[in-house]
Amino acid sequence: MVKNTGMCSKGRGFTLIELLVVLAILALLLTLAVPRYFHSVDASREAVLKENLHRVRDTLDKFRGDIGRYPESLAELVEKGYLRALPMDPMTESAGTWEVIAPPDGSEGAVYDIRSGAVGAGREGRPYREW
Repeated sequence: MVKNTGMCSKGRGFTLIELLVVLAILALLLTLAVPRYFHSVDASREAVLKENLHRVRDTLDKFRGDIGRYPESLAELVEKGYLRALPMDPMTESAGTWEVIAPPDGSEGAVYDIRSGAVGAGREGRPYREW
């Protein structure tokens, strides 16, 4: 037989109020941290885009200096060993979305410059296609 001593045993769980306070604090911290995270992700992607464009444009100039013409395709830069692989456009997350610009002066070849195929604009308001 169990004796009732008159003392209440306290539960070991959390009360609803304690859980709500913790959730409110977490929500407040997330509202401060998440916008900064996405801003830094966007800034990083834009920096990678600028670097990839600079490297490919520099490679196009080197190709023309060595061969005497512009490449017929971006794949030719890889085939001839000027690039190990075609860089990815970080805005579209694909290496196949680059927009190719033909030489303006009627030079031989088909690839004078490249641009991002992404829609939208950067943090400064300039469209990605104009970088």
